[in-house]
Amino acid sequence: MEIKLGNFNIVPALEREDLLTPATAKLIPSLPDAQNIGVTEIDPGVSDTAAFCEKYGISPDVTANCVIVETRRGENHQFVACIVLATTRADVNGLVRRTLDARKASFAPMEEAVKQTGMEYGAINPIGLPEGWPIFIDSRIPLLPAVVIGSGLRKSKIILPGSVLASLPNARVLEGLGQLK
Repeated sequence: MEIKLGNFNIVPALEREDLLTPATAKLIPSLPDAQNIGVTEIDPGVSDTAAFCEKYGISPDVTANCVIVETRRGENHQFVACIVLATTRADVNGLVRRTLDARKASFAPMEEAVKQTGMEYGAINPIGLPEGWPIFIDSRIPLLPAVVIGSGLRKSKIILPGSVLASLPNARVLEGLGQLK
């Protein structure tokens, strides 16, 4: 494994399934470059992005957030995961809504996001989401040689090449998904 970031110990994710949700651990071996997907144990009290970056010396420019959005059009509704850099916010009411041809798009309530994903709030990641969910990825992320994202558990983070996220089933890279804050 060749990823080096921040001031923590990164180990191969395939060797520490205890730091991943079962769905995430199940999917990682099938991903391209699986041997270069790392995981690190962290203090769960600093899982939120700003506190995490400060404590572990990680730039928000290489840290991604996964936000769950719920869209509606008439009686139909669906969930979508949006992956954006920590320095940006997802264009939910513009690009996401238009891309899914939805009448309304909004962040899923915390309880619903946790229930639907089976992951802890503040640590949701796109690896191992329910089958069929669209995954929208900001176009800057696949260009990163290493990106930090939640593991599904607040006690750890995943570190992987950004291109791996773009290879996920149902992933779609969108220009302009992440808007500067």
